[in-house]
Amino acid sequence: MPKPLVDVDAVEAPAFCLADELLPFTSAWHSHRKHQLLYSSQGVIHLEVEREQWLLPPQRAAWLRSGTRHRIRVSQPVSLRTVYLEPKLVRVPPEGECRVFAIEPLAREMLLYSTRWGPERPPRDALADGFFGTLALLLSEWASGAQEWRLPRARTPELERAMAFTLKHLGEPISFEDSARAARLSGRTLSRRFEEEAQTTWRRFLHDARMLRAMELLAEEGARVTQTAYAVGFESLASFTHAFHAFTGERPRDFRQRVARGSESSLRAAASSSIR
Repeated sequence: MPKPLVDVDAVEAPAFCLADELLPFTSAWHSHRKHQLLYSSQGVIHLEVEREQWLLPPQRAAWLRSGTRHRIRVSQPVSLRTVYLEPKLVRVPPEGECRVFAIEPLAREMLLYSTRWGPERPPRDALADGFFGTLALLLSEWASGAQEWRLPRARTPELERAMAFTLKHLGEPISFEDSARAARLSGRTLSRRFEEEAQTTWRRFLHDARMLRAMELLAEEGARVTQTAYAVGFESLASFTHAFHAFTGERPRDFRQRVARGSESSLRAAASSSIR
């Protein structure tokens, strides 16, 4: 039987964690009155806000300020852990409406342990309040190392068509002219739209999208680096490895192994938590 939906905005507790096992889907645009910390202990999440979008594989988490409109999309099964925090608990909130950051071992363990206190927890619980209070204090420090692994979102239908076409054909030798035709714009106009709306170029958008897609593929069970390179449009493993290292700071093989270790650690922690 599917788990009943939780109206998180109606929960009286000042802080709690919601654990979800998600199948592929795309949520509606929505917002919540509490701040959120999103972390996928297994699987990859696409997170979108009004003008930007991120990829959240294991080992990365996102901070969402209260009231921020967003939606998530998952293309494979995902174990999502979301911590909800009353704004008054976060005395020094991270800057901006969304911050994505690398998850440190302490942060990962705290987010996994927080599932002990779900939405049904009593509104007053000294132990829970102390735990989430500490997490809120550490949040600003964790988010200070935010990573720019993101893509802009379009504000006009024409640029949205160009971006959608580019994302659909990441594994193919597409050209700027192909995207301009898909957007039904001249090359000069499309170039200007990317600069004015997205503060980037089409070529940079294509490169970053390929890197983010590669990270998503490498996070899948049984992923192979060579197959991933070809799947995102690279003709040689060497050029892919060089581009991936420049983008993420680590080689694709190391990234894949680290994500696999993180998922195994998360599963062990979840099993241990269920025994307590």
